[in-house]
Amino acid sequence: MSTLLPPSWPHCGHGADPATDPVGCTGIHVPGQTMCLAHLSDAERTTHLSGLTPGNDIDHRGTPFTEQLLNDLLNALHDPTNGKPHLGDARFDRAQFSGRAGFVGAQFSGRAGFVGAQFSGDATFAGAQFSDDAGFVRVQFSGRADFGMVRFSHAADFGGAQFSGRAGFAGAQFSDDAWFVRTLFSNDAWFRQVQFSRHAGFDGAQVSGNAEFHGAQVSGDARFDGARFSGNAGFYGVQFSGRAEFDGVQFSGRAQFHGAQFSGNNTRFHEVQFSGHAEFGRAYFSGNAGFDGAQFSGDAGFDGVEFSGGADFREVRFSGDAGFDGALFSGDAGFAGARFEGVSVIGPLVCAGTVVLSGAVFGLPVTLEIAAQEVVAERTRWESTATIRLRYATVDLSHAVLSAPVAITAAAARFTTVYSGALSEQALTGSADVRVASVQGADAAHLVLTDTDLSDCLFSGAFHLDQIRLEGRTNFASTPTGWRRHHLWPTRWSRRRTLAEEHHWRAHTVGQPALPPGTSLSPRQWRPGPHHPDPARTPDPEDVAALYRQLRKAFEDGKNEPGAADFYYGECEMRRHDTDGTPKGERCLLQGYWLLSGYGLRASRAFGWLIAAMSLTVLLLMGLGLPTHNPDPATTGTLNSDRISLRTSTPDPALRGGWSGRLTAARAEKATRVAINSVVFRSSGQNLTTAGTYIEMTSRLLEPTLLALGALAIRGRIKR
Repeated sequence: MSTLLPPSWPHCGHGADPATDPVGCTGIHVPGQTMCLAHLSDAERTTHLSGLTPGNDIDHRGTPFTEQLLNDLLNALHDPTNGKPHLGDARFDRAQFSGRAGFVGAQFSGRAGFVGAQFSGDATFAGAQFSDDAGFVRVQFSGRADFGMVRFSHAADFGGAQFSGRAGFAGAQFSDDAWFVRTLFSNDAWFRQVQFSRHAGFDGAQVSGNAEFHGAQVSGDARFDGARFSGNAGFYGVQFSGRAEFDGVQFSGRAQFHGAQFSGNNTRFHEVQFSGHAEFGRAYFSGNAGFDGAQFSGDAGFDGVEFSGGADFREVRFSGDAGFDGALFSGDAGFAGARFEGVSVIGPLVCAGTVVLSGAVFGLPVTLEIAAQEVVAERTRWESTATIRLRYATVDLSHAVLSAPVAITAAAARFTTVYSGALSEQALTGSADVRVASVQGADAAHLVLTDTDLSDCLFSGAFHLDQIRLEGRTNFASTPTGWRRHHLWPTRWSRRRTLAEEHHWRAHTVGQPALPPGTSLSPRQWRPGPHHPDPARTPDPEDVAALYRQLRKAFEDGKNEPGAADFYYGECEMRRHDTDGTPKGERCLLQGYWLLSGYGLRASRAFGWLIAAMSLTVLLLMGLGLPTHNPDPATTGTLNSDRISLRTSTPDPALRGGWSGRLTAARAEKATRVAINSVVFRSSGQNLTTAGTYIEMTSRLLEPTLLALGALAIRGRIKR
């Protein structure tokens, strides 16, 4: 009841002792008296109370109130129209209330000050109305404190107050700011259906029991920075119209935000510690939501949550399960650096922007189901098996660490949830196909890609690329379409599957200009690279040839010989254009190999050359090789004594006459027989001129080779 230092007001001093208590009672003097209300004589107290009327200002700072004394004071201020106490300015700073303090239905027309007051018993303000500022700073409530249905028309400050019993504010209305900064709730704190018309501050508040804010409405900003909730914290259906900040909050029990609405531009849960289960199911965030550095020691439930702005879970640690079943992200979803230690399933979720998994760590076997425009998994660590089912997304796996098999699969149908069935994908545009943007720097030995589009995928720098598994329908970029002029001759690119790195090199080689932003690429052009036209950052033919070689082996190991054919073609193409790493003689051989049969992969080219060679052979034989006159053999002999010597010889076939006599149907038929027999290494037996003999020898060498190249090309396309 007293302190070593006197208060700033004229105080009663009753019971002062110079040795032990020099201050005595700190109660302020009653007007016209030298004592406080508690230490007036009965007659003086009666006289003072009888002179009070409803709405009077009262000042009883530091006064010790018993239950009876407080009732007498409030009875003297009763308004006969409603039977409730009516106070003007009420000053109870540092007052001491022993027993039950009942301010039920009291009306405070002026300022209400309870700064530093002490309530030893229960304190009841149920239904009270505070028309002006109400100050409860550093108040100590040793019993239960009931502020149910209280109306605070102006600011209410409970900063530093201590509630030893249960604190009830159910249904209270705060028309102005409400401050509970560093307030201590040693028991339960009830704020059900409370209406905060402006800002609500609970910075540093501590609730040792359960905290219930079910159905509360905060029209202004809500701040809970550094608050401590030792029991369960219930925020079911709470509506936060302004900023909601929970930075550094510790939830030792369950944190329940099911159905809460965060309508402000920014909601922050930075560095929050959720020791128990955290439930955000069906919550709605209209602005940006930040959970940077939060720690979820128990399960984290975000099923059905809707994020209309960006959602940032950077450096978050999920020690338990994390459910995002049916979650909808209208902006980006950032999980950079997050640790998923106990998560087995993420999603299915829909993200209209980018899902960022860069630097995230997945410790257990996990399944991810994501429909998003982009998924960035740069430097992501997969310490166990993972199945990533995607729709619409372009996924970037640059420098990802794969310690176990990781499968990326394109989901054919919309994802479904147990809550709402098929997820809506209205926020997503374009094709639902899955595209891989890069596997640069990743160890592809454990990577499985199924039904993916690799048209723009960057493979350079990947490890064990020959062990990658490409399943299902895998699409690669194609060569440009249409005809082009090469010197004087019209040509077109042979249709084949190509790597993005070859596109980048060729676009740089031909001097193709960079595309302006928003411009679509013509199918008649090569695709420029992301660093076009920087030559230092554009792969050279030797690098691209190595990529083709490794991917060819991956197809061959998968028993997909036809699929490997295009990569063998690409490898030879790059070696043919590699002026640094490939010797000139080898490049000349490759040039001839390409010209004759497309590296043994273009049957039409080989057979075309075969037909051309046979046609040329026929023409040459008709003009120079087939004789027009076959002389009969002649036998001559000599008689020497009694012996006769005979010798038979056939003159060389003769070619006579002009060209009109050589180019006949009969000679064409003979020449054709010679040419066809040459293809199959057979001799026609036809008499030929000397020139015809050499023509036949040449055709028997060249034409079977062309036939073999054509057969090789066919085999390469049908081999299994």
